[in-house]
Amino acid sequence: MLIKVGKLNPWILGIATLGLVSTIAIAASLMQTQPAPDINLEKETVQVQAQDLQIQIKANGIVQPIRKINISPREAGRIAELLVREGDRVAAGQVIARMDNEQLQAQVSQYESVLARSQAELAQRLAGNRQEDIAKAEAEMNRYEAQLQEARSQLQLATEKFNRRQYLAEQGAISREALDESQIEVRNARDNLSQMQASLMVARQEMNKQRNGFRVEEIAQARAQVAETAAQLQGYEIQLSNTLVSAPFAGIITRRFTDVGDFVAPTTSASATDGATSASIAELSSGLEIEAKVPEASIARIRLGQVVEVRSDSYPTQTFKGTVRLIAPRAIQENNVTSFRIKVSLQTGLETLKAGMNVKLAFIGESVKNALVVPLAVVVTQKDGQKGVWLVDAENRPRFQLVRLGSESGRQAQILAGLKAGDR
Repeated sequence: MLIKVGKLNPWILGIATLGLVSTIAIAASLMQTQPAPDINLEKETVQVQAQDLQIQIKANGIVQPIRKINISPREAGRIAELLVREGDRVAAGQVIARMDNEQLQAQVSQYESVLARSQAELAQRLAGNRQEDIAKAEAEMNRYEAQLQEARSQLQLATEKFNRRQYLAEQGAISREALDESQIEVRNARDNLSQMQASLMVARQEMNKQRNGFRVEEIAQARAQVAETAAQLQGYEIQLSNTLVSAPFAGIITRRFTDVGDFVAPTTSASATDGATSASIAELSSGLEIEAKVPEASIARIRLGQVVEVRSDSYPTQTFKGTVRLIAPRAIQENNVTSFRIKVSLQTGLETLKAGMNVKLAFIGESVKNALVVPLAVVVTQKDGQKGVWLVDAENRPRFQLVRLGSESGRQAQILAGLKAGDR
């Protein structure tokens, strides 16, 4: 049944308000006098215990190669052959790519021919002349000697003839023209004699050269020519060998930047875009390790060879083992936080973990004897940053108790102050 309410009387409203306040007061009085509910100490609480605590220092890390390099050719060029794919394992010195080298091949072939000719000329000079060449030079010299004797005889005959005609011309027995002709014959015979003498001299020099072989200077010149050609050939051979791009160490091809036909210029930045100009052909990695950053406050408890437990979200049921390999001698600062780089060598998980994975590390430290410990799950952090736990008092009531924490190990925390053994 609906009751239409009109304007309330002030007295009625006052009485109703007083009744509501009285009801609240009575309820509050009853709550204060009612005993606290019983707490099941076995199921709903844990007991503070004294036990040996294995200290663990937690940190995050990233899996990375022990050694990594971007492989590039020595000279810019176009890739003619690419022999690896991503994920391939390669040995040290294995050829992974071949650059275009047709022009260098032609230059090497050319200088191989030039070197062979220079070496043959040097060998000829070292061996001396053949007997056939010496005999030929001697025959040539003898021929010029005979021609010289004949030229002398012709000059003698021409001279005697000129003398006779000169006498006859003085007696008027012959004409002046006849005397001039005889004089010309003498002049021609003398020129022919001089020419034969010069030819004989050249023939003798050639014969002596054939008999004595080549001079020291000529042999030295031939040696120098061989050395110069060999050096030029070696230069082109080195350039040709540089067109073969090899792996500097054994590892895995973790990335490939180029393909056949791409132009590689080592002065530009690497690019994974097909057909782009790149500075590298591929990325080669070897081994795996973990790099972590440990806060300055914890670095004193890190030592070389320390055992490290490694966990990855990708393999939640597995725990991998490692040891501290390197503690950086210099701190780094990021966002006003000082930390040190730590390198962890992996003993297990090398075939499972991958480069670039994020992992969680637990550096296993020394044990603390008879440490008061509680589960980390019971530790509460207040808004003001203070830490504490809910403690059950003697009257079986919960109250908040401030504590001072020490080391942590797994899911447990050390209590330095605020609790005693047996507290719940």
